[in-house]
Amino acid sequence: MAVGLLAGPAHADSRVGELTKTLTTSSSDKARISAVAALARLNDRSTMKPLVGALVDPNPQVRALAAAALGRLGHKSALPALKAAADDADPTVGARAKEAAIAVAKANHLPAPWPVAAPAQPQARKYGGRAGFGRQAHAVENHPDLYVMINSSADDSPGKADKVARKAHSEILKQTLSASFKATPLVTTIEADAQRWGLDPRHLDLSVIKLDVAQSGQFIEIEAQLRLAISDDKGKMLSFLSGGAKVQIPKRTFNAKYLPSLRKEAIENAMRGMFDKLLTHLRDKSQS
Repeated sequence: MAVGLLAGPAHADSRVGELTKTLTTSSSDKARISAVAALARLNDRSTMKPLVGALVDPNPQVRALAAAALGRLGHKSALPALKAAADDADPTVGARAKEAAIAVAKANHLPAPWPVAAPAQPQARKYGGRAGFGRQAHAVENHPDLYVMINSSADDSPGKADKVARKAHSEILKQTLSASFKATPLVTTIEADAQRWGLDPRHLDLSVIKLDVAQSGQFIEIEAQLRLAISDDKGKMLSFLSGGAKVQIPKRTFNAKYLPSLRKEAIENAMRGMFDKLLTHLRDKSQS
């Protein structure tokens, strides 16, 4: 569960400053994860320096989030730090940094940081083989090894939220996960790619099961809890995955008119916080 500390509405520069302070001074992994995720969402050049600094954070999830965010920013001055991070002791961080460096080089029309070997061409086959993966003995590097389909997304949380708000929440959830999949080269959501690489699908049904606003001491907390159902191509339910996040606002600065954006942030934090676990879970189920 990621916990974010916000100081209410602020201009981008002051927000970057607040988040950078949390990222560089907090001893809480949860607070730093929330801070780096919030910096990533700003998608502003001013976030590049703190994101580069986060590549050496003690927590691997912070480092991985920072690498992915730098890849999306696409600024070539981040390339040296990303190349160094590609050798991170944590394999997930190394992979994210390498993907980000490749994306930055491509965005700036620079040579690829690493040579890319020509992939072997597997024969297309119908679904029905090893679930989620091709029949080849080894996955082909830099090509998808997992095919995922998002079947549905819904806000099933208790409360009196109207249909419009619930639809908005479900779209936020779906879009956040879709964006994470698109930023991960080893995952595809495209059927043609699945057929080319011989991948069987994993189906996901997404649900917001809790979206509460409550007071905790001197803070107002907005909490989102999610549940993801995983099934195979025949509709057989394989497993459920759950997780959540909180966004905290000092009570003295809280204004109810900002609740929609705060709920949005809580849902996004919860989904991003679950993403790496989801990938591991999907792959484990695919190989079982």
